[in-house]
Amino acid sequence: MADVIRERITDGTYPPRTRVPSVVQLATEFGIAQATAQKVHRGLRDEGLIYTEPGLGSFVSRQQD
Repeated sequence: MADVIRERITDGTYPPRTRVPSVVQLATEFGIAQATAQKVHRGLRDEGLIYTEPGLGSFVSRQQD
C-alpha cells in the first residue's frame, strides 16, 4: 500500500499541499486494518512525503527540487 500511495504522490495524482486519504479511507480502499494504514501514514511522514495538520488531515509535502 505504501508503494501505491508513494506512486500517486510521485505521478501527481496527489499534488503537493493536497489532502491524502485518511487512515480510515485507506483501510477501506485497500481492505486492511486501520493500524496497518496508520503505519503506512507514519512511514510516509518519516520519508517526508506527507505531513499532518492536527484536526485537518494529512497533506502531500512540497516536492523537493
